[in-house]
Amino acid sequence: MPFARISLHRGKSADYLQALSQSLHEALVDSFEVPEADRFQVIHQHEVGELIFDRNYLGGPRSQDFVLIAITAGRPRSVETRQRFYRDLVEKLGRSPGFNPEDVMVVITTTASEDWSFGGGRGH
Repeated sequence: MPFARISLHRGKSADYLQALSQSLHEALVDSFEVPEADRFQVIHQHEVGELIFDRNYLGGPRSQDFVLIAITAGRPRSVETRQRFYRDLVEKLGRSPGFNPEDVMVVITTTASEDWSFGGGRGH
């Protein structure tokens, strides 16, 4: 039950954003143990100067195509599962929409199932 917040600079086409969303979802399903129908994402587009990042911290160099993906997940995954997901994600994003792996940053936070309500005021 991950929820993904995707932050990038404004100006990409609708097709680019769709490809970004689809590649992320495919990586979550293929490598992060997420069911196919479990898709909740928000794409935040920022003006230049509103998405601030170091171009070389623990990687890089990063370009203006930098994307920050913050995933709030339910149960924790193993280190091996997370590492496999990171590799799969940058591979998929490299194919479509064409990201440089150094431009992809991912942060995963986990929560308990009682922290989620998917509608109707019902807890999970």
